[in-house]
Amino acid sequence: LQEILQSSPSSLVLPAVDCKATRYLLGFLQESMNWKLTNITNLDVSQLEVNTSKPNLFVVQLQPFISNFNDISTLEAVAENDKIIGRLIMGLQEQGIHFSVIYTAMRPARISRRTDAAWQLRRQLMAAEEEDSLSNPALNVTNGNYTCILFYASNFSLVANSVFIDLTNITFVNRDVDISSSECSDTNSTLSLKYTKPVKGINSLEIRFVMTNMFYGGSARNWSTLESVEIVQDDYMFAKFSVSVISAPAEYSFHCQLVGTSNLYPARLIPSNTEANNWDIFISRFQLQGFNIENNQFSYASDCTSFFTPAIWMGLVTSVILLWILAYGIHMIMQLTTNSRFDDPKGPALSVPQTE
Repeated sequence: LQEILQSSPSSLVLPAVDCKATRYLLGFLQESMNWKLTNITNLDVSQLEVNTSKPNLFVVQLQPFISNFNDISTLEAVAENDKIIGRLIMGLQEQGIHFSVIYTAMRPARISRRTDAAWQLRRQLMAAEEEDSLSNPALNVTNGNYTCILFYASNFSLVANSVFIDLTNITFVNRDVDISSSECSDTNSTLSLKYTKPVKGINSLEIRFVMTNMFYGGSARNWSTLESVEIVQDDYMFAKFSVSVISAPAEYSFHCQLVGTSNLYPARLIPSNTEANNWDIFISRFQLQGFNIENNQFSYASDCTSFFTPAIWMGLVTSVILLWILAYGIHMIMQLTTNSRFDDPKGPALSVPQTE
């Protein structure tokens, strides 16, 4: 990509990406000049039928950089994207097609914080960023006239036998997902996501989130729990994952920054059968609610982060050690005693018998 930019007669590099501008870029181009939109999935440019009488718009989904997977590193993802870009440009040049390229991201890697709040006297929470208003809307499942399941993630990706599958855009942006098999009731809910040919080599893929709503006497309230996550590939390969730490009061939604199969994630998906060992799941900014949804919006979120975070535990342990040192020092000072007799330099020498 760097070589192409250097050899290009003209290029423009913008240091930031606006989510709103990127989201409506394809629609704006299609409306402005009636572009013919073509999604390139197999990257076989020689088979493209290009009608040069009107403008054409080719869309290529590159592999995102996710370094949390063990099989796909960031460097390998960058190298693979360079190969994809190189094959596409060389194919267009061999066909003699004149083209311009827009290389962009779907969202910025970092959300800039507000810098115009110097007039405020109190510090604001660092977590209160202006990111929610720019996010894609949540996926909703309706039962009759009301919404019974809400699901959202900023990144929803899978890895099956070293094949990377990014389901974020087709789930939340393009909505090219079948949710008709989802089920809702007062005690059980199942979110079924069916995809047709999400990547080359997989004809059908179904992901199920199985939830229950049960009453627990210890807390005297109902709790919503994600019991399992199931993956069905091509209607015969079945993978099942048990879930840890994903539960919330039935009136709340559940939110977690990272959910997946990695041991480093706060909420883990644990393989329950042999087939599940072939899958890796990565979900960021995960939020799910399967019961008691009002006004088609998420309720107050119960986060997977416990109250006693590692930082709080470190502070408590350090405080206990310092308090113990302080108590030990005060105790030693209180044990100090003075002599009961003192020698008078003007009088006779003081004689202390050995028995005293």
